[in-house]
Amino acid sequence: MASVAVAMQERGFAVSGSDQNVYPPMSTFLASRGIEVMAGYSESNLSSGPDLVVIGNAISRGNPEAEAVLERKLRYCSLPELLRDFFLHGRRSLVVTGTHGKTTTTSLLTWVFEHNGRNPSFLIGGIPENLGQGARFTDSEWFILEGDEYDTAFFDKRSKFVHYRPEVAIVNNLEMDHADIFENLASIQRSFSHFIRLIPRNGLLLANGDDPNLAGLLAEARHYPAKRFGFGEHNEFRATSIQLDGDASRFNLAAAEFRVPLAGEFNVRNALAVAACARHCGFNDSQIQAAFDTFRNVKRRMEVRGEAGGVTVVDDFGHHPTAIRETVRALRVRFRGRRLWAVFEPRSNTTRRNLFQTELVDALECADEVVVAEVARLEQLPVDQRLNPERLIADLKLRGRDAAYLPTVEAIVDHVASKVRAGDVVCVFSNGGFGGIHQKLLQKMGTG
Repeated sequence: MASVAVAMQERGFAVSGSDQNVYPPMSTFLASRGIEVMAGYSESNLSSGPDLVVIGNAISRGNPEAEAVLERKLRYCSLPELLRDFFLHGRRSLVVTGTHGKTTTTSLLTWVFEHNGRNPSFLIGGIPENLGQGARFTDSEWFILEGDEYDTAFFDKRSKFVHYRPEVAIVNNLEMDHADIFENLASIQRSFSHFIRLIPRNGLLLANGDDPNLAGLLAEARHYPAKRFGFGEHNEFRATSIQLDGDASRFNLAAAEFRVPLAGEFNVRNALAVAACARHCGFNDSQIQAAFDTFRNVKRRMEVRGEAGGVTVVDDFGHHPTAIRETVRALRVRFRGRRLWAVFEPRSNTTRRNLFQTELVDALECADEVVVAEVARLEQLPVDQRLNPERLIADLKLRGRDAAYLPTVEAIVDHVASKVRAGDVVCVFSNGGFGGIHQKLLQKMGTG
């Protein structure tokens, strides 16, 4: 939403907005562009008489501004509808979807187009360092979007990506997530099925051929081409000779070798999907590699926030067990031989629940030291649905991990600062601001 606000401002619209909690990097991003953010929701925020109100999917009935919009019969829409109706018509839309890796993959694909002079429009759920913003609208025929499976708005419970008119659809993977809106894995698969039905006959479905949860989707592809990417021999786009080395990875695709400045096997698969899509869109391998060479990743994806006392603090958006596990594995490669901390805030609508009680143990076990914070907004969940952090810690200790449950940011900072030693890497996992814990850790360790 923030990225589109800036992009709309660049198109000449006067833009303002409301939010309950705004935190970096989006808060500083909006402030740097002079976009006013009104803290909290109030009918008075609509006193300017806006021509259009774009309602985010975090807003529900009962919100005072949403109620005023309905009562006054103001013109309103969802963010995906805004994009579809005003910007996607007639464009060549490339949509990156999946449970994990969407933001990185979309950013890398966008950079291939940008680096090679295509000047694409894009919408990305983060801030790619190469691009400096998460959305931009241009006159290019190309529009590259991160396709989120989360619901569109309180008045439209379909997944956002069904509005995005894909010519090429990338599906990275598929797992159970968003337990607040999806009942089970089958309901998520159904939503993805609706999405891929929108691909035209001259389009393409690129799907992770190694993910068994996608097999049914591939079987549905009858009216448009479908190709698989992955590591198995059955994939049309198959990565071979994979090498993981610090901050970079290498892989072969047919006769070509690609190098990408991203750590971990998971990012090899992301880059493989990008290379396959870019080839389909007419780029040669040297053009793809030139973009890979200059790619600088996305904020909050294994982002080093600083170093103090010889300890490196890393910020990561990971909040699903698979994302946490794969990020820890990638950090093992990137910071080979160093002791690794995982500081986790159960904040997403899925990890606040006990749906992944066991899977979180498996994921966090990959770190050497573990700290778990208080479950966010616990009072909103029935007792029998809540994640049990004390049990999570007990299970980690049974597996030989030094683990602690510390509800507050202050307690976590004191605990970590008292136990770290030079050479340690502390990775903070949260999809929120987590009380500014990164800077507080750096300050405490720097003065300790």
